[in-house]
Amino acid sequence: MALKRRTKVDPNFSMSSMTDIVFLLLIFFMVTSTLIAPNALKLLLPKSSHQTSASAITTVSITEDLNYYVEMNQVPFEDIEAILQHKFTNTPIEEVTISLHAHQMVPVQEVVKVMNIAKDNKWKLILATSAK
Repeated sequence: MALKRRTKVDPNFSMSSMTDIVFLLLIFFMVTSTLIAPNALKLLLPKSSHQTSASAITTVSITEDLNYYVEMNQVPFEDIEAILQHKFTNTPIEEVTISLHAHQMVPVQEVVKVMNIAKDNKWKLILATSAK
């Protein structure tokens, strides 16, 4: 009695199901990666119900038209640092504090420019807000 074995290995392998799984995983990771890193930053802005204890020596103001003022004098942006340095060299104060008043429609970039001037000169800066 001659019995034949039916356990021959089929040498052909179908890759279609494997490529479907790979494409599904690729789409899943692409969708979840855009959900993890949003395009906008969520910022917690300070409340204006409390006031700081530091008193400002001078003020820098930025109007809606992007005009810069040191106290009540309109100055070009390029001259702000020189004017403030000249003002503070004549005053014997340990900690220089500047109050920055910016209109709510002023772009953040313009506010950061003034903040960088204060940081470069190691001055304290208070960002003024309106009361609630």
